[in-house]
Amino acid sequence: MGVEEIVLLNAEDEAVGTAPKAESHHESTPYHLAFSCYVVDTEGRVLITRRALGKRTFPGVWTGSCCGHPGPGEGLREAVLRRLRDELGLPDAALTSVLPGFRYRAVADDGTVEHERCPVVRATVAPGTPVQPNPEEVEHAEWWSWDRCLDLAGRPESSLWYRLQLAELAPLGAPRDWPDAGTAALPPALRW
Repeated sequence: MGVEEIVLLNAEDEAVGTAPKAESHHESTPYHLAFSCYVVDTEGRVLITRRALGKRTFPGVWTGSCCGHPGPGEGLREAVLRRLRDELGLPDAALTSVLPGFRYRAVADDGTVEHERCPVVRATVAPGTPVQPNPEEVEHAEWWSWDRCLDLAGRPESSLWYRLQLAELAPLGAPRDWPDAGTAALPPALRW
C-alpha cells in the first residue's frame, strides 16, 4: 500500500496539489480536504466514537462517527464509504450531504493544527447494524441519543470540530430529520 495523501486546497477550495498525510499534520498544517460523517440509525440514535489513544493527532477525544481525507481524484461518497468500512466495519450506508460548506481550523493541546474544508455527511443504517471498530482508529463506539450528543458538544473531552459541527447541526433538528443540503456547495475538488 502506498503513502496516504491529502488534497491541498487554495482559498477558493480548489485542489492545488497533494501531500503525504502523516507528514502534513503539524503546527502549520496546510489547508486541505477532509470530511466528517455521523452514522444515524432509523430510530434516530447516533454512533459516537472515541478516537484511539494511539492516534498521532487528537488521541482519545470523543467525536462523530468517523472522519477522513478523500484521496486525490476520490469522490466524497467513495471516501466516506471507504472510511466507514476501515474505521467501523460498516459495509454500506445511505449517504446524505448535510453541511457541504463546513470548514474549520483547530489547534490541539500539543500544537498540532487541523485546517480543513470538511463537508459533513449523514450515513443512515438500520437499527442493530453491527459495528466492528478498528482499534487502530477507534477506542470505543456507542449509540447515543441526540440529547446526549448535544450534551457532549459542551464538554472538553469532545473534539474541537465536533463542537463546531454541532453548533451548525443542532438548529437542523434531530439527525434523521436533517435536510439534504445537496452537493452544489461541495468544494470543486470533490464530486458526489
